[in-house]
Amino acid sequence: MIEQLNEHFANFDFDVRKSKDARFMDQKVTPDVLCIMADCVLNYTADRDIEFTKDDIWNDSYFNTNVKAIFNKPDAKNETTRQEYDKFTSQPLRTLAYSGVLAMRKDGNKNLYHITNKPILEFIAMKERNAYLFLYHYLIKVLSDSNELRYFEEFKSKCINGSVDNADFQDLKTRFQRFIIGNTAINGTTEVNRIFPKILNVYACQNNIQGTVKGRLSANQFYYTDLMYNRPNWRDVGKNKNVSRNEAVEEHETLMMAQNEAYSDYQVQKAMNMIRKMYKESEIKDQWANGEATQIHHIFPKSEFPQLAHYLENLIKLTPTQHYAKAHPSNKTDAINKDYQLVCLLAKSDNIENSLRKGEYIYRKESFVYVINTGLSETLEIDLDFIDIKRELSRIYNEA
Repeated sequence: MIEQLNEHFANFDFDVRKSKDARFMDQKVTPDVLCIMADCVLNYTADRDIEFTKDDIWNDSYFNTNVKAIFNKPDAKNETTRQEYDKFTSQPLRTLAYSGVLAMRKDGNKNLYHITNKPILEFIAMKERNAYLFLYHYLIKVLSDSNELRYFEEFKSKCINGSVDNADFQDLKTRFQRFIIGNTAINGTTEVNRIFPKILNVYACQNNIQGTVKGRLSANQFYYTDLMYNRPNWRDVGKNKNVSRNEAVEEHETLMMAQNEAYSDYQVQKAMNMIRKMYKESEIKDQWANGEATQIHHIFPKSEFPQLAHYLENLIKLTPTQHYAKAHPSNKTDAINKDYQLVCLLAKSDNIENSLRKGEYIYRKESFVYVINTGLSETLEIDLDFIDIKRELSRIYNEA
């Protein structure tokens, strides 16, 4: 999908010196906010080619239900909360418009939007990690077109060789302030200083270097979890600073699922809806596959493995007979048929492999291995190919 993102960006000149628009990025544009806003846009438009405003999204019940609960915000339909939601809705939409994923036109004092690149919007809406990847590659293009990327690369080089200090950070920050004030309508550093961290910290996270915290150079490299608007509470678990970026993604998702029931419910329902849209028929082609596939089955049960409940790699579409007669023997939904669980995993493995081979962005092999290791208390390596994964699955279940 990265190639598709860059192909899309290649169609645009994002040079801020030409656009004079500082709202290519903003304070509220974090991976989690961008992700849920993309999802809300897709839900509101519902496959219709229509224009919409930020207020249309704001007033939609889907937005109100999920954003209110997940981000602990007041009711979106209460007029007294308008200021609370204005930046939360408008800033991500402006970023999506600058990037060409949405088109924007003025109608009086309103911005009217419509979707121009639905596949990329769906990619962003799928998960926060996707929104993060979109932001990184988008910001690289903006900085490159604006001839500002070289200063970030100089900063990165100093971070990597260990020579960076606060003076280097202040120099980068001052350059960015002069660039924005000199080329856009923003005329003071206060506003620029709200935008700068959102750009530097995405860049820093992807390059494993220091970023900025509270206006200063961070003491350590910047972490994925710290990019989020809705950060998990690490006080009682202790954030592990020695994990890879992919592990940090898993860590963030797991902790958020545990701490925020509304977040958990939202992610699970979103994942199940995605699987429903992806497959018209059952994912398992056996003698019980006849009939309409209406069931989304958790291969490893949600009750036992809540941390896996939102993983697409743990969800499979089945017919009612497959679900209630085979996956759950005798229609006992609290029981799992281990033999059919293996069938589900093998079929899912094939579907994930086929999807990845076609260059789709739906699944990750690393996530599938994580699901298997968690559900079966195993330690399969992520560099196994799919033939080896299926061989290992057969061995595990045969030895059980």
